[in-house]
Amino acid sequence: MVSVQIFGVKNSPATRAAERFFKERTVAIHFVDLKQKPMAPGEIKRFIDRFGLAGLLDAESKYFADAGLKYVKHTDAGLLAKIEREPKLLLLPLVRCGNRLSIGHDEEAWRAMLATPAGR
Repeated sequence: MVSVQIFGVKNSPATRAAERFFKERTVAIHFVDLKQKPMAPGEIKRFIDRFGLAGLLDAESKYFADAGLKYVKHTDAGLLAKIEREPKLLLLPLVRCGNRLSIGHDEEAWRAMLATPAGR
């Protein structure tokens, strides 16, 4: 049976869209609310290795501007600490199905996850 892991926050429209997308297709979902529990270092590393740390950030969000990230350079460690405190800095949701990853509201990537067996 196919299952996905969704990292997001409950009040994020994109996170809710991902949950709805997979529920409509009767896919088992493991939801991690980043407000309650930060991502494990190994888990965030998977996404950083694939998309880069800057690629995970939602540069268009109000939270990004409010955190001063538009104007101030931060070290990767500093950015990771900010993300842990404020997960809405991320382009949510982060979705993992086996070795397949996606960031943001990306139905095309979600369909691809379901079309190919996990890990391929």
